[in-house]
Amino acid sequence: MKTMKIYMAGLLILTGLFIISINGNSQDVKPDKKSRKEARRAEMEINFRILDSLLYNGKYVLEADYLQNKYGSRIFVSSTLNYIRVDMPKGVLQTGSDTRLGYNGVGGVTAEGNIGDYKITRNLKNLSCTVTFNLVTNIGSYNIILFVSADNNATATISGTTSGRLSWNGHLVYLDKSRVFKGYNSI
Repeated sequence: MKTMKIYMAGLLILTGLFIISINGNSQDVKPDKKSRKEARRAEMEINFRILDSLLYNGKYVLEADYLQNKYGSRIFVSSTLNYIRVDMPKGVLQTGSDTRLGYNGVGGVTAEGNIGDYKITRNLKNLSCTVTFNLVTNIGSYNIILFVSADNNATATISGTTSGRLSWNGHLVYLDKSRVFKGYNSI
């Protein structure tokens, strides 16, 4: 009986020490709102510098998650078939569908050509970049305005010789890390 009391007392002391050590070493204090905001801003500045160098080198792919027409209708698309590839001085615009066949063999249109008037405008306040360029292909000439934010959300608006306009909404990927599939050139 006496040994049972000693074991119980020892167990209580060990449990108490364990609880004290957990509370005493607890440094998991939540950061306040200001420090979280500063950390997020520092992370965004690093992302902005990476995206800036990616755009400056001119070797990237905008893999689209959504396509949007000039009326604002958005549809979800496959990013491996719907993309804008920039490999200076060449470029490719492609739309495609998993369920249909088209002029390019993947349910859409592929336009490949030369890039001209490539300009980058940086917005240091908002940590974003705007890239404008022209793509001259065998099926037409396209004006492209690409807006990229530091969190790698990208929107490219394409307008051509007709009144139509199409927007690709997605993210940028390094050219050598992209897994897009190029269909046949249209026409």
